[in-house]
Amino acid sequence: MRVASLLAVIVALSSQAAVADVKRHASIPEPLRGSWAPSADDCKNADKSIVVLSAKAYTSSEGSCTVVWVSETASARGPIYSARLRCANQQAKQGPDSNLIIRPGDADQISIGPNFSGLKSYQRCPASEPAMRR
Repeated sequence: MRVASLLAVIVALSSQAAVADVKRHASIPEPLRGSWAPSADDCKNADKSIVVLSAKAYTSSEGSCTVVWVSETASARGPIYSARLRCANQQAKQGPDSNLIIRPGDADQISIGPNFSGLKSYQRCPASEPAMRR
């Protein structure tokens, strides 16, 4: 009986450590908002690779999406955000909803992608540079 009780306590404690806290936001957090591009030259040229994040929208060369919600999960390297997007221009078989992973790096660097294996690095475009889409 003692062994079973001890085993139950160990399982309960170890499962709590594995559960991550997730905070849900109604919009993209302010530090992530702005125009982002793979390089400084892309910012200057208003290249098609610019991504614009605003409170309730994500815009890229692929189209524009509305932010439904954003989940924030803690990690060893800082928060990771997963934005649930509603995109009007998605193909019918994929459905109108999609996810976007946003992993902040340094103050002016983030990685964005549809999943962790598809993350691409972006840097913040200066506010003085014209944004292609807002």
